Amino acid sequence: MLRAELAIKQIISRFSEVVNSTASVNGVLWLAVTLVFYGVALRIFRASKGHPLVHPLSITTLAVAAAMWLADISAAQYREFASLLHWLLGPATVALAVPMYNQWQNIRQLGMPLIISVMVGGIVAPLLAWGVIYLTNAPLAIQMTMLVKSITSPLAMETGAAIGGIPALAAVFVILTGIVGALAAPLTYRLLGVTMPDAQGVALGAVCHAVGTSKALQMGEVQGALATVGLGLNGILTAVILPVFL
Repeated sequence: MLRAELAIKQIISRFSEVVNSTASVNGVLWLAVTLVFYGVALRIFRASKGHPLVHPLSITTLAVAAAMWLADISAAQYREFASLLHWLLGPATVALAVPMYNQWQNIRQLGMPLIISVMVGGIVAPLLAWGVIYLTNAPLAIQMTMLVKSITSPLAMETGAAIGGIPALAAVFVILTGIVGALAAPLTYRLLGVTMPDAQGVALGAVCHAVGTSKALQMGEVQGALATVGLGLNGILTAVILPVFL
């Protein structure tokens, strides 16, 4: 009971700090800039019928980076001004339980084959990428960041920080992984003869997270539903397992 009360006090204290930072003139300004850019990016994404190259995350990231360069604002300053957005990563991560609950029947029906498939995809893809970057003698922090490239941004940033990675770079890796995966998926399925909607959906969700799930929804209802399951399962498994072993 005492530990629970302490945890609640820490959350309230942290939230107060975040609100104070955001309540400043610069905080309100950069929060507004970010939200406006995201709103515009979302409209572009919808107008393009969900093309991966114009995903809202990538457009917003580039637009905010350009604004920071023009205003001569460092990444540390931006993070302080927009700290409310970073704090909201926690609730956004917990919210992954909602699609998991909605797809519970699919999870029960597919059972262990589904879980094993997600685990294999969630292990092989990051390890291959890590192996390539390891051979380039990249700094350890970048290597650790590469391990979270296949899970959704909120989980990737939090898990990356927990294992010694770079949260901001994790978001970049996640976006690039999703875009490349969504673009390559149709051709890959044709070359390998992958025709089962279940397999297509799980692969896109488990390896290409939210961007892949968006692509899966365009391919069909079954693909979209299973991509949601793959995204949620891989994200949760990665966030739990990586900090334990690393």
